[in-house]
Amino acid sequence: MKILLLTRYGRLGASSRVRSLQYIDYLSSKGMVVDVFPLFSNDYLTALYSGQSYWKEVLLSYWRRMRKLFSLSDYDLIWLEKELFPFFPAIIERLLGILGVRYVVDYDDALFHRYDLHKSWLVRTFLGKKIDVVMRSSALVIVGNDYLAQRARDAGAKKIEIVPTVVDLDRYVPLPKQSRQHVVIGWIGSPSTECYLLKLIPVFVRLKNKFNVSFVAIGANQKNFKHSPVDVVPWSEDTEVGAIQNFDIGIMPLTNSPWEQGKCGYKLIQYMACEIPVVASAIGVNKQIIKQGENGFLIESFSEWEGQLGRLLADKVLRQTMGIKGREQVESWYSLQKQAPRLARMMKR
Repeated sequence: MKILLLTRYGRLGASSRVRSLQYIDYLSSKGMVVDVFPLFSNDYLTALYSGQSYWKEVLLSYWRRMRKLFSLSDYDLIWLEKELFPFFPAIIERLLGILGVRYVVDYDDALFHRYDLHKSWLVRTFLGKKIDVVMRSSALVIVGNDYLAQRARDAGAKKIEIVPTVVDLDRYVPLPKQSRQHVVIGWIGSPSTECYLLKLIPVFVRLKNKFNVSFVAIGANQKNFKHSPVDVVPWSEDTEVGAIQNFDIGIMPLTNSPWEQGKCGYKLIQYMACEIPVVASAIGVNKQIIKQGENGFLIESFSEWEGQLGRLLADKVLRQTMGIKGREQVESWYSLQKQAPRLARMMKR
């Protein structure tokens, strides 16, 4: 079986790396040949996160993908991340469905809200139902949570499967905690999601006055945390696991909007796989991943952050107990080892 994987990004893009690229070795071991063709290069993401102009790279990316579409007949199945061309009507996806070209499409966020809730009425009018067309024209829609699955049902998708965003248990392993006096509260993300973390800085300041605690943000923009107690650590694929293993508590703050309902809780899975207790906003899939009081705490209102983090900071045994429970949950469902065989069966069907 020969598959063309049309990702959004290369390995620098988290969604592409964890939703599809990490499965390739397993699929290959089952006799599937997967050719990877990203839409955007790493240069695009570098320019995007650094605030540089990226339009030239966007135009080149669209041209390269358009040319690649002429080779679709060489493949048995197309595996598409999100959509073929952002901010372009789903003309080609609709045509593929009409012509019987089988494609699987994957979503790990509420991309449809980028269009149907856009501030421009033109975008809402002409692209508001775009992702519904992509879903409806596909042979299979794979999503990361129930919220995304419901959208696929409403769109009239032929077949829908929920596959959580997962980690490789061979990479994410618990390590003995260092013998140290201070406790590390950590977060991992990107400049595009650090807005959630910035809101907690006043809470961090108050906690630092009460506890021997430090705060680490992996992948954030250094300049935005200059006058805060947060230490920013650059992200890289080679060092992210080691950096997370150094946490004592992992956090995932969110705001409550339709976009956040589509998130798949990847941060939480990363923390829990390393036996780290978690504290997160009680929004979307977080409420399924976190068992309240067992592997972490769910935050219903902003005022609860200081108290729940304080409980974990003051109780080392509680941190250890919750961390073990979290690891068990990842092993049971949120791992590459559990989901790769499921995905392989889906592709073969």
